Amino acid sequence: MRESKQLSPLLGALATGLLLTLAAISAATAQERPARVVSLNLCADQLLLRLADPAQIASLSPLSRDASLSYLADGATRFTANDGRGESILFSGADLVLTGSFGQQTRTALLRRRGFDVQALEPWRSLAHGREQIRLVAGRLGHPERGETLIGEIDAALADAAHAVPAGRRILTYYRRGWVPASDSLVSEILTHLGFSPHQESLGLERGGIVRLETLVMTPPDALLLDDESGRAIDNGSALLTHPALAAAVPSTRRLSVDSRLSICGGPSTPALIQSLAAQARSSLR
Repeated sequence: MRESKQLSPLLGALATGLLLTLAAISAATAQERPARVVSLNLCADQLLLRLADPAQIASLSPLSRDASLSYLADGATRFTANDGRGESILFSGADLVLTGSFGQQTRTALLRRRGFDVQALEPWRSLAHGREQIRLVAGRLGHPERGETLIGEIDAALADAAHAVPAGRRILTYYRRGWVPASDSLVSEILTHLGFSPHQESLGLERGGIVRLETLVMTPPDALLLDDESGRAIDNGSALLTHPALAAAVPSTRRLSVDSRLSICGGPSTPALIQSLAAQARSSLR
């Protein structure tokens, strides 16, 4: 009984110390949370719109409102669109700038020389890389729990889509001018998760490249994945995708399409991309 009385003040002191520590951590997080975030990249726009408080978003890239490219275009219209030039960002008062990793090196270097906190985001190389990036951005914005929620949505979509088609079915992602991506791309990883085998490996193009129409006619895959505009021949590059020989080798009943708004960026659109591909695969290839 005496020991219990002696421990009570100690436990009370420990509890008080724990509460003070948690309060200090919370206060530090609030102080470090950026108040004016600028995005110069379409894919960064999507993550910012999903993970940040609206009050944190100072401006988005000019492409954020393009409904043909931006998955969250409707939500982007309530925010200012910047002109994408590094010079204008200098006067924006931004305390965090999100950029892409390609084609923006000059702007990024300029902003960093002027003391701006710049976070460059690479295109997703894989789902694992995407999870890392979500956690990075969510942490930088001060909302790690929102990052975990988005990751949970991606993982739930993957769980629902597992083995959507019988194992061994070969699929080729085929873009205009006959270009195919590497077999370790993000879309290829999702297709493999659905149960497909990448046909480019059968063609010796694990790293991607050009596949001639004649090659596809002679060794067709079980399915083709095309972008959502592949049915229109607007130039020589897209005319290839409507060629009668290709239609005979892989008819429309064995074709999947992907909305560019879902595939151009990894992020908030990824669960919808997985769900769309799984639904098409189940209906077309059973």
